[in-house]
Amino acid sequence: MKFVIQRVRNASCTVDDHVTGSIEQGFLVLIGIADTDNEELADKMVKKLIALRIFEDSGGRTNLSLKDVNGSLLLISQFTLYADCRRGNRPSFTKAGNPETAKRLYEYIIQLCRQQVPIVEQGIFGAETVAVKRRTVYHCAGFRRTVLLKTVIKHTQNRSDIRLCAHA
Repeated sequence: MKFVIQRVRNASCTVDDHVTGSIEQGFLVLIGIADTDNEELADKMVKKLIALRIFEDSGGRTNLSLKDVNGSLLLISQFTLYADCRRGNRPSFTKAGNPETAKRLYEYIIQLCRQQVPIVEQGIFGAETVAVKRRTVYHCAGFRRTVLLKTVIKHTQNRSDIRLCAHA
């Protein structure tokens, strides 16, 4: 599972010239889901997302979380986060989750976030793939800071651990 988290002053998502979601201060989150992802991973990712301290305090230090600033969420599914460009010039998306699994987990993530954050907006799952005319456009403005949060499976001698990895 991958979240590309962008701290925004405001953001909106438009599909077919219709705004599907719009927020003020908060996070614009692009969500990529793989076939190996599940609710347990989603729980961990959402917990980290909500607790991530990338808003500035009065001293200018990034010490505040989404809850601390009464921030909102705009969640957009984005299977292209699993693009594999290692061979040739055409990306492969075989690591992206199948649409049924991905949609189920995307909706689960939305519901989980709504339990913890007062304002959660969203895009339309698979909007670009449903019909050629359908197009998802997102816009964000103000104090951007982008973080990639993803799950990493670490294999040791006797077990496999699932850990979260963040890159700024």
